[in-house]
Amino acid sequence: MSLDVENISHRWMEGRGPEAEIVISSRVRLARNVQDYPFPYLATDQQAGEIMELISGALPVGEGEFTFIKVAELDSLDRQVLVEKHLISPLLVKEARSSAVLIREEEGISIMVNEEDHLRIQCLFSGLQLDQAWDTANKYDNLLEKHTNYAFHEDWGYLTSCPTNVGTGLRASVMVHLPALVLSKQINRILSAISQVGLAVRGFYGEGTEVTGNLIQISNQITLGQSETEILQNLYGVTRQIIEQEQKARQKLLNEKRDQLSDRAGRALGILTHARLMSSEEAMSLLSDVRLGADLRLIQAPPSYRALNELLVLTRPASLQRLAGKKLPPGDRDAARAKLLRERLAVKEKG
Repeated sequence: MSLDVENISHRWMEGRGPEAEIVISSRVRLARNVQDYPFPYLATDQQAGEIMELISGALPVGEGEFTFIKVAELDSLDRQVLVEKHLISPLLVKEARSSAVLIREEEGISIMVNEEDHLRIQCLFSGLQLDQAWDTANKYDNLLEKHTNYAFHEDWGYLTSCPTNVGTGLRASVMVHLPALVLSKQINRILSAISQVGLAVRGFYGEGTEVTGNLIQISNQITLGQSETEILQNLYGVTRQIIEQEQKARQKLLNEKRDQLSDRAGRALGILTHARLMSSEEAMSLLSDVRLGADLRLIQAPPSYRALNELLVLTRPASLQRLAGKKLPPGDRDAARAKLLRERLAVKEKG
């Protein structure tokens, strides 16, 4: 089974929404389990299959509705493509034998089945739209709860495989682009302050990934003892402060180092539009410089936010190989990545 990488998009890539120049995306994820069934790690194949059937039967599946995909029926590239698009987690791929995902692109919703928990209801929006992401995730959580008895305790809340998710089961996060705080060497102070208010900092692909391209994911760590509203308000408030700090840092750099910033952005765009070989890390770094140049109006006719967001995904190894229609060794991937960047950034050359 193959996925049309060109057409399967996600709302977080749109590059629209409040504060989209700094906040790439907002995500809400709810962890849920079905009562009277063992958690996925202890469930038999039969029990996992029953969970998949139960969930797929509780939601509208078909044209214009959810797409139901059994992970085991995808080839290895398509599985990784879904990870690169943030539609599923790496853990769901590891549990491919008994896992599935339901995707509804137009609402930015994906529901993982038999990951760490029976259900991971995830909603991703472009820009700072935590409330909208919560409303959508909550909508389908309520719909599923009408057809499913969740594992719930009056004192502890929703029961989950990992104790850190017990309670609301809610993980909310924002992906922010903070190049000015990095360039002005303020980022460590900011990240330290974030950790002191109970929030976690991760890389582009979440837990266990490094920060690249000046992209930082910030999420709540506490799910027990706070309501969903309190969790979302806390993250929103901290995000607003981070936006303000990044804006101040950008303005200071612009006032003091306009020529250097302009040169940096122009060189980055020049490399992206002419290079013949490009690694993932270099592409992320250069795209960050171009994005900052676009934000500060230092580039004439800059790429759109949507184009830049899509390139963050399409330059990743699996997406590149799916576009090529075959597996590529690392050296060939670097060449394919450079070619894709030249094409997508609309540079027309002979030969």
